[in-house]
Amino acid sequence: MYSPAAIIELKDIAKRYQTDTMETHALQAIDLTIRRGEFAAIAGPSGCGKSTLLAILGLLDTPTRGEYFLEGREVSGFNAEERTRIRGREIGFIFQAFNLIGDLTVRENIELPLLYRGLASDVREQRVIGALKRVDLLHRAAHFPHQLSGGQQQRVAVARAVAGDPALLLADEPTGNLDSSNGEAVLELLQGLHADGATICMVTHDERFAERASRQITLLDGRILQ
Repeated sequence: MYSPAAIIELKDIAKRYQTDTMETHALQAIDLTIRRGEFAAIAGPSGCGKSTLLAILGLLDTPTRGEYFLEGREVSGFNAEERTRIRGREIGFIFQAFNLIGDLTVRENIELPLLYRGLASDVREQRVIGALKRVDLLHRAAHFPHQLSGGQQQRVAVARAVAGDPALLLADEPTGNLDSSNGEAVLELLQGLHADGATICMVTHDERFAERASRQITLLDGRILQ
């Protein structure tokens, strides 16, 4: 039965990829609950299924088997349109490669997802300014991504994710393209968001950063070890 305290519940989730010559089991028998306000780090070696699990959590992929409850709704069988709507309104993404649009300013990059949601211009402006203040980049609002350092670009990506006020933040190797100093700054930013009540799931291969989360989930060969 779904727990009201849970934002995510996975039950017997499996993901299998099939080609003409090979069958790959990326995830096997995953049972997982993430409660509101948790900062969970999903760790494990390369190829263990971390990114596949995050893609399923973010409704970017669908499981081969099992049930996925997001805030009490069983969403694994939703069609593409329904998944897109939920992603836009309830899930914020932070990617390793930043995924900023080069010919848009910082302000425009953050505003674009809000524009797709049909929010009024004054609401968009308020959210963009609030998000930029949160990551201490309001003074860079008119700059383009190529004018920023890697650490600043990742902070813009964080601002874009939180501007939508999502129920869940998903971070895929958010420090992977950064040096140790900028990686530390981004992790501290995520910890600050968690302290303010955000629910975060972060995929990382770096044990130092995983240990800074409030909870560690270890994957090996598509299964949860602990």
